[in-house]
Parts: sequence; C-alpha cells; structure tokens
Amino acid sequence: MRFTGHSLVDVSVVYPLSGIALITKGFIDLELNSCGSFFVLSNKKKEVKEGLKEFCCKNRCRELVRMNKKLLFISLVLLMVVAVTACSSTTSTDQGKIQGTVELKLAHFFPSTHPAETQLIKPWAKAIEEATNGQVIVTSYPGETLLKADGIYDGVVSSIADMGLSCFSYTRGRFPVLEAFELPGVTYNNSKVASQVAWEGVKQINPKEVQDTKLMMVFTTGPGDLFTKVPVQSLQDLQGLDIRATGLSANTLKTLGANPVAMPQSEAYEALSKGVVKGNLGPVEVLQGWKNAEVTEYLTRTPFLYNTLFFITMNLDKWNSLSPENQKAIEDVNKKYFEEVAMGLWDKQNEDALKYAVQEKGMKEIKLSEEEANKWIAAVKPIQDEFVASMNQKGLPGQQALDTVKALAEKYNKE
Repeated sequence: MRFTGHSLVDVSVVYPLSGIALITKGFIDLELNSCGSFFVLSNKKKEVKEGLKEFCCKNRCRELVRMNKKLLFISLVLLMVVAVTACSSTTSTDQGKIQGTVELKLAHFFPSTHPAETQLIKPWAKAIEEATNGQVIVTSYPGETLLKADGIYDGVVSSIADMGLSCFSYTRGRFPVLEAFELPGVTYNNSKVASQVAWEGVKQINPKEVQDTKLMMVFTTGPGDLFTKVPVQSLQDLQGLDIRATGLSANTLKTLGANPVAMPQSEAYEALSKGVVKGNLGPVEVLQGWKNAEVTEYLTRTPFLYNTLFFITMNLDKWNSLSPENQKAIEDVNKKYFEEVAMGLWDKQNEDALKYAVQEKGMKEIKLSEEEANKWIAAVKPIQDEFVASMNQKGLPGQQALDTVKALAEKYNKE
C-alpha cells in the first residue's frame, strides 16, 4: 500500500507501529514491508528499508504488531490535517496575489497625442495605480483602437472594454435626459463652468440612462463659437449662411436661419478651403487643432449655442468587484483629477487656440452686444420647449433637467 500527501514537516522519530511511514520533506510515503509492519521515519528510505530487514530478521515483528495501532491512525490523521491546511493556505495566498491585481482596459477615440490622453487619462491612470497600491491598473487604448467612438459606452456596458471615454452625443437618443446639458440658450463662460454644471447636474438628476455603468466623471468642451469667412455681427448676418454642424448643433443653426451642412469635424478644413461651407461651429480649440484659423477670418463669440459632454465611465460589475477600499481610493482620485485637470481641460486649449488665431493668423474677434445675444437666445427657446415636451411624452424629467442646468449655470458663472 502507498499513500502520498503534502506535508510541511519532517518526522524523524521511529514509532513502533504496525508499518513504516517514510516521510520526506513535503510528502508522505507509506510502504508495507514483508512482515506487514511499518515505521514513521525520516526521509532516508534506503536506510529504513535496510534497517527493517535486519529488524524483522530478529523476529521482533510480532511485538510491533501488538503495539497500540491507534497511534498510527492518530499520527496519520494529524499529518494529513497539517498537509491539507498548509496546502489550502498556500493556494489561498497564491490566488490572493493573482486576484489582487485588477487590470482595466479603457477605450477612447482621442489621438494618443491629444491632451485628453496625455494630460488626463495617463496621469489619472497612474494616480489610480498608486492610490490602490498597484491593485488596480488602467491601460488606455486611444484612437479607437479598441472601440469606435459611438460604441464606447455600450462597449463598456457589454464588457468589451472595462472603462471608456467618449461623448454622450455620439449616440443621440441613447441619453435623452442628458441632452439638457447641450441645449442652446444656456450661457457658459468657459469649459470649467460647463463641466461643473454637467457633473454636478448629472449626479443630482442621476437619470436611469446612465445607471448601467459607474460614472467616474463628466466634463465638457464648454461653449462653442462661429468661425466664418464673412463677418457675423447679428442674427441677420447668419441668414442662409452655410455652416458645418451636426446633430443638435445643426438643429440650432437651422432654427437661427442658417443652412447647416452635416460633416465630421475632420472634413471641415477642406470644405472651408474650397468654399463648400462658409463657416463652422465648435469650440475655439478647433481653430488651432483642426487648423480652421487658416481658412476662416472671423470669430463670433456665441457662448450660448454649443456644449459637448464627455464621460469617463466603468463597467458596473467590474466596479462592484473591487474592494470598498479600492473604490474609495479611485473616487478620491476622480475628484482630484476632475477638479484639477478635466473640468478646465478645454479652457487651456481654447486659450492657446484663441491666441494663435488672433495674434498669429490675424482673425477678427466679434463679441455680440447683450441685446443682440438675447435675440439669439430667444430664437432658440423653441428648442428647449421641444425638449421638455419630448421628455414629458416619454415620462422623463425634462423640465427638472433643464431647470437644474439653468440654475447651476447661473451659480457657476458668478464664481
């Protein structure tokens, strides 16, 4: 008979029992000898076997057999208990090391050189790793290398990515309540204001449409302006003007009397250079980042026409799998990076682009009078009314969302 089990002990005492248990470091071997008796010895098998032959030859086997057989049973049980306990402990430790590190894949569409990647995502991910003592590691996949921009949110929901950064507006209709934060007619002084309004407002309203993931933060481009080939100093100047715009922005321009032309931002430069369109609507950073300052001459400030929300979010099951300590650490990092980086990320880009456009490219900046601006705001109010009516039909809190946006914008514009 042979029994092999894991042990962390060496037994070097010879027990006069009913057989031989040969113990080697980490394993137990039981072997019957020709006399039917065995011993518990050290790991010197050869010496035991030779000694056994001599032992049996002296006719002492009968004496051993009469010894208390219970001692053998007790000895073996104790050794097996030690072995099982040690094995379980080792396995748990090894599993703990494996499960102790959680690697998260983050998908986004910005190029690897964009400030969203270099100034926000990378340092934020490093801060999370440090705050969790290396237990949570975030790996960024920029430039749509993991998911397309319009599929990032749902890709996080379905676990294709663990985390994602994109725009809510890329999937128009998927986030109906959050459209309140991008409605025209609400003035934002800068992206810092718009980001504070968006993140605080989203947390206050907590619409069902974003409850299927764990939002890390929401931030925005802030207000958008008109970049045109001809001066736009009044609402009348805008009538019939071909302006590149998409989605809600296109509806806004159409309401104001312009002729929106749908195309991605990446095609605007060529369209402007060839005269296909006479202007563009977007954040000021487009003037430098997309080189629109090279093909337009006038910049009309319209801080009430445009705003785009970005999200960083995480798969809900993945979030719930983290320890409370790591969740708290990540939320602390989120707060820090939202306040110190994300909420003003576009302001720095816009400031640099404005300086570049005006000082280097000679663009003329146009600021509407308060009276003129109010005309524009009044003209887009039907879009707000349409939003509320649409939300009411769906049983969603449209009016609450719009009221929240306006109240928070007034609050943060004063700071």
